[in-house]
Formats: sequence, C-alpha cells, structure tokens
Amino acid sequence: MLRFLPILLFIFTSSFAQTYTSTIRGTVRDADTGSPLVGATVQLVQGQTGTITGPDGNFRFDKLDVGRYQLTVTYVGYETISIPEILLESGKENVVQVRLSPSGRQLQEATVSAARPVAFNSVQPITMEQTFRYAATYMDPARVATSFPGVAAANDQANGLVIRGNSPNSMQWRLEGVEIVNPNHLSNAGTFSDRPTSTGGGVNILSTQLLATSSFLSGPFPAQYGNVTGGVLDMNLRKGNDEQTEFTAQASVLGFDIAAEGPFSKNSKASYLVNYRYSFTGLLGALGVSFGGEVINFQDLSFNLNFPTAKGGKFTVFGMGGLSDNTYTPDKDTTTWEFDKEGQNIIYKGSMGAAGLTFDQPIGSRASIRTVVAGSGLYSTRKAFLVDPKTLMNSDVLGDEQISASKISFNTTFNYRLNAKQRFKAGLFLTSQQFETPRNYFNESVNAWTVQPFVNWSYQVAPSVTTEIGLHAMISKLKEEDAKGSFLLEPRAAIKWQVSDNQQLSLSYGLHSQLQSPNVYTATYGMTTMRQNMHLTPTRSHHIVLGYQQTFNKSNSLKLEAYMQNQFDVPVGGDESTKYSAINLIEERPAVRFENVGTGLTYGLEASFQKFLTNDFYMLVSGSIYDATYEDMNGIRRASRFGGRHTFSLTAGKELKSGNANIWGINAKILWIGGFRDRPVDEEYSRILQTTLYSNSGIYSVKLKDYFRPDLRVYWKKSKAKYSRTLALDLQNVSGTKNEAYRYFDIRQDKVVTQNQLGLIPVLSYRWEF
Repeated sequence: MLRFLPILLFIFTSSFAQTYTSTIRGTVRDADTGSPLVGATVQLVQGQTGTITGPDGNFRFDKLDVGRYQLTVTYVGYETISIPEILLESGKENVVQVRLSPSGRQLQEATVSAARPVAFNSVQPITMEQTFRYAATYMDPARVATSFPGVAAANDQANGLVIRGNSPNSMQWRLEGVEIVNPNHLSNAGTFSDRPTSTGGGVNILSTQLLATSSFLSGPFPAQYGNVTGGVLDMNLRKGNDEQTEFTAQASVLGFDIAAEGPFSKNSKASYLVNYRYSFTGLLGALGVSFGGEVINFQDLSFNLNFPTAKGGKFTVFGMGGLSDNTYTPDKDTTTWEFDKEGQNIIYKGSMGAAGLTFDQPIGSRASIRTVVAGSGLYSTRKAFLVDPKTLMNSDVLGDEQISASKISFNTTFNYRLNAKQRFKAGLFLTSQQFETPRNYFNESVNAWTVQPFVNWSYQVAPSVTTEIGLHAMISKLKEEDAKGSFLLEPRAAIKWQVSDNQQLSLSYGLHSQLQSPNVYTATYGMTTMRQNMHLTPTRSHHIVLGYQQTFNKSNSLKLEAYMQNQFDVPVGGDESTKYSAINLIEERPAVRFENVGTGLTYGLEASFQKFLTNDFYMLVSGSIYDATYEDMNGIRRASRFGGRHTFSLTAGKELKSGNANIWGINAKILWIGGFRDRPVDEEYSRILQTTLYSNSGIYSVKLKDYFRPDLRVYWKKSKAKYSRTLALDLQNVSGTKNEAYRYFDIRQDKVVTQNQLGLIPVLSYRWEF
C-alpha cells in the first residue's frame, strides 16, 4: 500500500495544480467612423504576448490562463490606450470592443476604458466588471456612481443620485444615447411620501448582464447632451458573443437571473443577448414570507439583438421591460403597532418598458452616421387604506393615485473627420413625452416635445492643446394652451492642455436647460383644481469646471476639479408666503404657483485618486467639499436641501489566489457624506390637525446628522474546465449605523419622529457561467 502512496499523492496534487484556460478576443475600430483598423498591435501586459489585427480588425488570444489581464493597443497615427481590469474566467470568452482616435499628445501610459471619453472633464466610465466587484452595488450602475466624487444616494433604498448638490430630478437616464423614462423597479422606494419619483427606484430594470461600458457625466456636458442640468447616466449595451453560445445563471436575494448569448447560426455574425430575472423575495412572498410587513415582487426581461450589415455597418434591436409591486400589510396583533404607518395597508404596483433600434454605418474612410429610435413608458398605481383595528379590514381610503409616462426619442448623428487634427459632429434629437396622473376626477396631463439640434467641432491647435467648440439648441413646447414655447441656444466649449507626459490641464463650460418635473407643471394652487404652472419655462444653468490630472504609472492617476454651477430661471413660490424652490423637490407636488425667478448656486472642489486592479489590488479614493444654495421669491439666499457640504468615498479591494483555479476577493466601500436638510415640523399644529405640517414649509433649515456607511463584499471564484462559479456575500451598512432619512409627526406616537435609513442588509449570491 505504501508504494502506491507517491502515485496517489502525485495524482492528488496534480488535480489541484490543473490550469484552466479561456479566450480574450475583440475588434479594433476607428472611433469616428467605426471602420476596422487592420494591422493594429494588441499586446497583453502580462507575459508580453502580442498579436496583429486581421482584415476585419479582429484580434484573438486563445488558451490564456484564467485571471486578470490588461491590454495595450497601438496603431500608427492613432493614440495608444491601455484597457485594465479584464477578468478572464473559464467557460466564458471575454470580448473587447476597442475604439482608437487619431493621435495627439496624451498622458504617458494612460489607462482608459476601451471607448473614447465623451468629455474632457467630469466624466467617469462604468464597466460591467465594476458592478460585479464593488461592494453593495446590487449589480446597479447607478450605485457604482456613489464611489465617484460629489455623488451621493438620496436614500439607501433607491438609486436616485444627488450630483454636486442637485436634486435627483435634474438627472437624466439614457439608453443607447437617447432619453428614456425612469428605468427602475419600485420607483417609490425611499421617499417620505411613499410616492413614485421620476428618476430613481429600488432596482434597475436593465440587467447588468447586458451592459457595455456606460458613461456617467456630472459636469459641463458636450453638445450632444441636452434637456439636463445635473447629471447623465448613459447606458450602452454590449453585443452577445457571435462565435459560441454561453449561459449565465445567478441566484441571490435580489432574484434569479438566467442569461443566454450566442450567434444565430454558425454561418452568421448576427448574435443575441437576453436576460430574465425574477425576484427571490417574490418567491418567498408566494410562500407567505414577508420582510417587515412588506412583500416585494419584481421581474424583468431585457435583450439586445445584433445584425452586421454590408460595408461594416451594424443594426441592433434592443428592449427591456419589468413589473414590480410592493404590498405593506400591518401586523395582525394590533398591540405591536408603534408607528402611524402600521395602521395602514399600502399597495404599490409598477410597470416599465422600452424598445428601440440602432443603425451604425461607416461612410467612406472619414465619416459615419448613427441613428437611434426608442420608445419607453411606465405606469404605476399606489393605494393606501386605513385599517380598522377592530376588524383588521380596510376602511377609509387614504390615497389612490395613478401615474403614467411615455417618451418617444429619435436621434441621428453624423461624424466627419476633416483631417488628423479636426473632427466635426452634427446631429438632431427629437423627443415627445407625455405624463398623466388622474386626481380629483381630473386627468392631469403634460404633453411636451423638444427638438434639439447640435454641432460640435474638435480642433487640435497644437500637439499639446486640443479644443472643442459646440452649440446645442433646445426648442420646446408644452401642448397646453397657456404653455410657453422656448427657443434656447446653449454654447459649449472645452480646452485640454497636455502640460507634460504625465500632467494635463482642462477647462470646460456649458450652458444647459431642462424642462420642469411633471409634478411641478401639474401642481395646483389654492382651492382650485386647475393647473397653475403650465406657463413655466425650462430651468437654465451655467456650468464651468477647471480640471487637473496627473498619472504616476500605468495604473494610478490623480484628478482634481474645481467647479461652479449657477442656475437661473428656477421655479420658486410665486408669493411671499410660499418658500418652495424646485431645486429642493423630488417626488413632492406642492400646492404652489411657481414663477421662473429663482436662482441656485453650487460650487466646490473634488479630488479622486484611482488605482486600477493591478497586482491583485485596486483603490478609488474620492471626496468633495461644496456649498449649495438657492434664492427664494423674496431674494433671500438659503441652504438647499441637498447641501451636505462634503462627500467622501473609499472603495478598495484585494484578490488572493489559491492555486490556479481559485480567486478570493475582499472588497470594501466606506461612505461619509454630510447630512442633507429637512423642513422643521410644526409639532403643535401637527398634533391639532393629526398630520405632518411644516413651519415655513418650503425652507430646509434642519440639518440632519452626517451619513456614514461601510459596505463589505467577499467573493470566491472557482474555475473548472468548462464553467466558473462565484459565491459572494454583500453586507450593506455592515456597522448597522442608524443614518437619518427624514422627520415627520407620527400620530400614533404623538410626537415628531426621525425615520432612519436601512440598517445591515446581507445579500448572498451564487453565479454560474458556462
């Protein structure tokens, strides 16, 4: 027996030393025309392995050991870029789409994403890999953005973002470059009134499985972005694998996911990518399990179909749709009731969908055209009933609301490169939108359209200086009789100076405009049910940013940005007794007549240091100090609702390898944000009228405590010959810190109560890719 021991030991250790491999491949194309670049050099930093792109601009690395990689792509006459944080797992190819621009002087060994940045300042790429790696993102790109400087979530329960002190209502969601309605499940999550918002929700309906690198913009926007003043999350879709069929299955507290991608046939490069998800809480709810009296359900389906066309073009069909509901039922033991909400039965239901087409076509060797058309819509209902403690049956109706919204968006953009130093872009956006909310037997509706042409000219003045000059126009009109149309010109300009090989200075300016929130347009005044705010024109904003960037090596960089945003034509309460400013609103619809005479001022300094995932470690440290104020009807300047004064975020992680097939990851995120503001509650009159009444109702003079939240994510990746598995545990608010959300008068407790945000939230997930 002993003589066989060495043989058994060899077999045993060999099984642990087994190496698993997979493929990294992709295409290198011209960033302006989309034409393939033949003969580009693609090199893997690890091992110094390189290859040359073929006739279709394709490259391929087969039989690579699973693990982390970084690509460097060079081509004569074009910029050199380095693409970090490529994760290669067994059972799944990693397909990279690279876009190169004609060369100009650039940061030495700059590490960037595969796509050209869309702006000189205040732009951050969000990758699918980040959403899987960062702690407590719940696979939501908007929650990744809270790691960036100057960005905070309005509430733990939702992904509505406060960007540089702006209300979440000033943020715009885009899909494939065009505006869509709010793409989130449970849009009422985390609000004081429990009513839906127009920009956030509990879970993004679009599955991360479909996302390519998306762009998050927080500053002066290039000319192709309009009808927005605060921030943009522009989500882009990746195409499915066009050579082999692949599957992904995942189970977590968020839900069960199943994704499939692959070619339609062996003889075609057309591909599909589809994902379906059903909430795990929904299955538990069907079994009678609830969470704090609430039963939450959601499900969604998303897809992207890709069809290559003649002469290097591409045609895609994409879509997404989701259903969600949230039912709050009070405990049957009425002696446990402590808060006013516990005597209510609240039923929320929501649905959202979007679908569209894109067409990309190179035109010769210098030009290209891209056309996108998309339609999106949502519908939600919320019913609240007072529960009789004696019978536990619904009695008085406390609320019965319905909201529907839709958008039809069209865009066509023409790119033309005059020469290596000059590029020209021109396009047109057409958007028609509708919002309806029946109330008091009246159908309150807003119907609006916008026409937004734009032009942008980029010119390399010198090898170290590049400029961009653009002009955006916004022509808008509400279809109501008393509504005012507007024709607004918005100049945009930016300049970038490459001071040295590793230092860069940039300056950006933009004038921006945004239509009002539907809740502002449909707000009534006094005893009448007639709308009083259809005369309002868009809010406008001057935004200027001075930026500095320094790289230290191929994976580390420091960014500093000083900014100022001056808003004008802001709707504020139209008389001295109403102090409301639209700057402070989220889901509210105050009974106020507004006038476009208010202003808002935000200025601050942001800093971020980023180390990409190299040598098994990554880190992103970001912070900002800022001041956000507004001016009311009386010309008095006040601190705004979202003027928290500072943000700080530390996002970091370490990967540990165990053998050749195991990766352990430990990831942490720490958020420390200055407390937002709330309105002072008039406790005496609230007690008399048995509802929450505010003193000087539009003034946010109460400073909430600072917000502090540490998150943790631990994962274990295990590779096999034809598949890989990931077991992960996310812990949101691992310290259980009680962060303040808002204050209100609770009838049951007969006093002013502070409502806290979420405590410790554990999310266990298991992912299988094959």
